[in-house]
Amino acid sequence: MAKIAVALEQALARRRERGEAGRTTPRIIARGAHGANGDGWAVADVVCTSGPQDRAFEEHHAHYSIAMVLAGTFQYRTALGAGLMTPGALMLGNPGLAYECGHEHAEGDRCVVFWFEPEYFERLAGGGTEFRVPRLPPLRSLAPLVASAAAGVTGSGGVAWDELAVRVAVATARLAARQSSDQTALPLNAEARVTRVVRAIEARPDANLSLTNLARDSGLSPYHFLRTFERLTGVTPHQFVLRARLREAATRLVTEPRKVIDVALDSGFGDVSNFNRAFRAEFGVTPLEYRRASA
Repeated sequence: MAKIAVALEQALARRRERGEAGRTTPRIIARGAHGANGDGWAVADVVCTSGPQDRAFEEHHAHYSIAMVLAGTFQYRTALGAGLMTPGALMLGNPGLAYECGHEHAEGDRCVVFWFEPEYFERLAGGGTEFRVPRLPPLRSLAPLVASAAAGVTGSGGVAWDELAVRVAVATARLAARQSSDQTALPLNAEARVTRVVRAIEARPDANLSLTNLARDSGLSPYHFLRTFERLTGVTPHQFVLRARLREAATRLVTEPRKVIDVALDSGFGDVSNFNRAFRAEFGVTPLEYRRASA
C-alpha cells in the first residue's frame, strides 16, 4: 500500500535525521460521544518509528483495542499469547491487559487503532466478549474493513468512522471467538526470517513472489518455509501475497485515476480477468464498483 507506506518511511527518515529514539505517535481521527449512551469509541492513526535499537515498550490496554496493521511489522506479546503482526492483521487487547510491543527485526509500523469503552463494546459484541487470542491474521473477511480504514487515513475516500467502528467491533469479536493460539515450536530465527520476507512482499507486491523464491530469501526449504510462514502469519504465503496485491490495488483504485488494467498490472496481476475475479472474491464488488463507492 504505497501511500500508506510512504508516510511511515517519511517518519522513519525524520527520526534518523534527528538522531531520535523511536516513538509511537497517535493522531485521533474520530471519536464517539461518552456519557449516558455508553457509546464511547475513538479511532487513531498510529505511526511507530521504533526499531531493533529501541527497547520494547510495556503498557496496559485502557479499553478494548483493535489495531489494524497497515504497514510494517512488529512483535506483540500478552498473557493471551504472542504474535508477529503483519499488514492486514489485527492486534487485539482487553481492558487492563498488559502487553509488550517490540521491533526486534525491522523498523516501524503504521496502524489504525479502534478503542472502545467496555460498555459500548460489550453492547455491540454481546456476552463473553473478552478476546482470548492476541491477534487475527489477515483474513479475507477482514479485507474490506482494512481497505476502508486505509482509505480513510489517506483521505482518499469518505469513511463513516462511526459505522466502520461498529462493523469492526462486531466482525472482530465474532472471528476472534473462533480462533485459538498456536504455541508449537519454530525453527531457529524463524520470526526474523519471516519478517524479512513480509517486508520484501510489502515493498514489492508486484515482484516474482513464488514459493521457491520466498523460501530461498528466508533461508528455509520450501516445506519448512510454508509451515513456518503460516504458523507466524496465520495465512499461507500465497494468501499473504494475494492480499498484499489486492490491498495495493484497492488503494490505487481510490487514489489514482488510472484504468483498471493498469492498476491490475502494476499491483502484480498478470491479466485483468484474474484480477477482477480475485478482487470480487476479496471485496465482494468489482474494481469499478469499489472505485465508485469510494468516490
